[in-house]
Amino acid sequence: MDLNPAQLDTLVAIVEAGSFEAAAERLHVTPSAVSQRIRSLEKAAGQVLVSRGTPCRATPHGERLVQLGRQTRLLYDEARQALGTVGAVDLPVVINADSLGTWFRDVLTGIAGWDGTAISLRIEDEWYSHELLRRGDVLAAVTSSPDTVQGCISERLGSMSYIPAASPQFAERWRRADGQPDWGGMPVLVFNDKDRIQHDQLRLHTGSFPPVVHYVPSTSDFYEAIRLGLGWGMAPELQVRDHLADGSVVRLPGAVTDVPLHWQRWRLDSPRLAALTEAVRRAARRHLTPG
Repeated sequence: MDLNPAQLDTLVAIVEAGSFEAAAERLHVTPSAVSQRIRSLEKAAGQVLVSRGTPCRATPHGERLVQLGRQTRLLYDEARQALGTVGAVDLPVVINADSLGTWFRDVLTGIAGWDGTAISLRIEDEWYSHELLRRGDVLAAVTSSPDTVQGCISERLGSMSYIPAASPQFAERWRRADGQPDWGGMPVLVFNDKDRIQHDQLRLHTGSFPPVVHYVPSTSDFYEAIRLGLGWGMAPELQVRDHLADGSVVRLPGAVTDVPLHWQRWRLDSPRLAALTEAVRRAARRHLTPG
């Protein structure tokens, strides 16, 4: 199959923009030119590559070519930047919110010193982020999945430790006569519907969720809600350690949960992607639990 780079770029533009018309505006060509490129690409592939809906989406066969198109764009942009014809190279990465709020900040500090690099971060739960990598939406991911996405390289970074935490006043209020927390009654904080870590903790102590469940879908606000006594929650040890030391937050007598993290990236000979990978490794060695 003869793949034309302009056709691949058009496929990527349709998926990113959501329609043939929006892709035409992005590429500065006519909608008919976009349609012609996609028809030619689909004829060469022998497959329907775009689901013509609202928005337009890549079919399962199209997803693989979207990934290839984005890989090609990265390599072309790096080459054009070396020749002085493009201003910035884009690095789309998916990461879980807790990593972004803690150890990954070291990575951002390093990228701040790189000229001509734009990082595009997407937030997704660490158990689900590998799906974006598989579809080609991002070039690298922090993920908990040990399964390597086809066409990618995966390496273990370490683990993030989570502890059951609460404010001192909250812990005292919900302490039973035997000194243990009232796991079945005290309000709990959950990040979002994909957040299962509180469920795992509760299964160790009680067979059901308490009557009051608060949803706080922001890392900083989730932890602030713990500190304010809204409920208890599983907090990253990296985030909570200073407040444990000064007593403004206490650890409940529950189990520590270690969440393994992996770095998966496209298998590309890209200098910028290699530099990003090394920055991630350094930050992980400094902050995460090894092994």
